[in-house]
Formats: sequence, C-alpha cells, structure tokens
Amino acid sequence: MIDLLLFIIVISFVILQRTVELFVAKGNEKWMKQQGAVEFGEQHYKYIVIMHVLFFVVLSTEKILLERGLSQVWPIVFGLFCFAQFMRIWSITSLGKYWNTKIIVLQGTKLVRKGPYRFLKHPNYFVVAIELIVVPLLFNAYYTAFLFTVLNVIMMMVRIPVEEKALKALTEYEEVFQDCNRFIPRIVK
Repeated sequence: MIDLLLFIIVISFVILQRTVELFVAKGNEKWMKQQGAVEFGEQHYKYIVIMHVLFFVVLSTEKILLERGLSQVWPIVFGLFCFAQFMRIWSITSLGKYWNTKIIVLQGTKLVRKGPYRFLKHPNYFVVAIELIVVPLLFNAYYTAFLFTVLNVIMMMVRIPVEEKALKALTEYEEVFQDCNRFIPRIVK
C-alpha cells in the first residue's frame, strides 16, 4: 500500500512539473519569437510529446497490472531522481528565457555557458535520460525503463543533430561549445 501511495505521489509530482514546464516553455517561446527566433524540428516534436505521454501510461500499466512493488534499493534510486530534479531546475534557470521544450533559436544571440552548460552541451537531455530510467526502476518497472530508454536514445539521435545544426547555423555554437561534451561532463580542461 505504501508503494502505491509513493507511486501516486512521484507520478503526480512529475506530471505537475511537466505541466508547469510547458507553461514556462510557451511563455519563453512567445517571447523568443517576438525577438525574431526561428523554430526547428517541428516534424519530430509531436513524437517527443507522444513518447512522454506514453511513458506515464506504460509505467502505470506495468506498475498496476504486474503488481510492481517498491525497489529494494529505493533510497539510492530516489536519490538519483532527486539529483535529476536538481539538474533540471539548474538547466532551466541557467537558460532563463531561452529554455524551451522546442528547438527555438534566436539568430546571433550570445549562448549560455553557465550552470550545467559549463560542463555539458545538453544537460536537460541528460536529465530526461536519467528520469526515464530511475522513475520506472524506483518501482521495479523494468520493461518501462528499458523500452523508454531505447525510445529516448532513438529520439535523441534525431533531435540533437537538428538542434545542433540550427545552433551552428544561427549562432557561434561551435566556438562557444568546442571544449564541451554532449553528455559526459568535461570537468578538467
């Protein structure tokens, strides 16, 4: 019973968080487009949204139908989840008005190299990858963790090149991020 209550709390928190993020992203999108920003990757964005909605459906289905309980190592997994939340907030606040769930680029803008962007090119995608693994593993939902990790890798193989191509075309992306990795932090130069 406790594991079901914790499941409801965690899933409700994540869904509420995503909803708030969509409102923030919409406001940032409006502001950026008023400044002349251009959107890229519209074709694949709907699939990202579908994947994230299906994540909650599949996770809930596996948890309930297969009667998945709380992981025996839940404090460690929950710690990773909390780390991901810290990283998410750090990423969003570091980008400020430039953060979005879509690929929206303002030509000639000075790129952000503060916060986690000092160490990674795509810290928000790193966070999503962590969440798609640890949230299911918190509740022993191994099928969901595996399936959505694979789907996310496929999605990022499409999205990241589109985003980087857009940034290279409209900003000084290559110069600014030449000493930065995509996902593995480069702490020592």
